[in-house]
Amino acid sequence: MFGVLVPPLLILPFVTSVPHHSSPPTETCRRCCDSLGPAERPPGHTPEIRTIINMTILKGDKGDRGDKGTPGKSGQEGSTGWRGPEGPKGAKGNAGPPGDPCKTHHAAFSVGRRKALHSEENYQVLVFDTVFVNLDKHFDMFSGKFRCHVPGVYFFNVNVHTWNFKETYLHVMQNEQERAIVYAQPSDRSIMQSQSLMLPLDLGDDVWLRLYKHERENAIYSDDVDIYITFNGYLIKPE
Repeated sequence: MFGVLVPPLLILPFVTSVPHHSSPPTETCRRCCDSLGPAERPPGHTPEIRTIINMTILKGDKGDRGDKGTPGKSGQEGSTGWRGPEGPKGAKGNAGPPGDPCKTHHAAFSVGRRKALHSEENYQVLVFDTVFVNLDKHFDMFSGKFRCHVPGVYFFNVNVHTWNFKETYLHVMQNEQERAIVYAQPSDRSIMQSQSLMLPLDLGDDVWLRLYKHERENAIYSDDVDIYITFNGYLIKPE
């Protein structure tokens, strides 16, 4: 508990005349404000002392707290501080959702021919009548040409059977350009002849086989029972 501090009271003497009841006054009363000055005290009067307290010097109770003032303007931005120390390594997060499956490109064909073919006055496109594999029908059986739909590097293989005593003379063509030859000299024995190569193809390129024209007697053999002539190709690496 806190003690209460009471300020000293200012005590002012106040003097007034009190009439004595034993004898009547001999003089009429006058106001102290009269210009005639203070009246003389009659004999036998006793002054009365009264205490007057000056209330203005007393300390009052603490008042209520005032309302919060308006915030002042922001000060100037300080300079950037030093970089703090590196924090501890966080916990391993949860595995994310599975991504989309990778798109895989495929291209492959394998075709055969059951009919023999002899050279004519002009070059001939070697067409085929049997399909072993033809993914997405990239090989056109009517034209005898493979059309590139997936650019990249391709592998091609050609197998033919020679004709006795006749020359075998074919070219592997890319568009209108000769890329490789399949050749066998005339012989009294027929043999299987093969050629393989890899080619980079652009979109829309054609790969096909061309039999040389009649100025050189040449032919390839086949029959209706077995397939002696095959043409194969497949994509190795897409772009």
